[in-house]
Amino acid sequence: MEGTIRKNIEVGMLVNIVLKKDQRNGELTEGIVEKILTKSANHPHGIKVRLEDGQVGRVKEVIEEE
Repeated sequence: MEGTIRKNIEVGMLVNIVLKKDQRNGELTEGIVEKILTKSANHPHGIKVRLEDGQVGRVKEVIEEE
């Protein structure tokens, strides 16, 4: 699922984000959403979230939970 639309993302979801320091190389970090930081309905680079471990980045993909 795409990470550019806010309604696709909920607290507690497992997601892959790109951290600010990794924007150039595109390295993804996996984690669980603690808080959604982007207020708008969508964002072309991904919705900004804070993970439970405190890292902040933009969602690149939502990992489907079975």
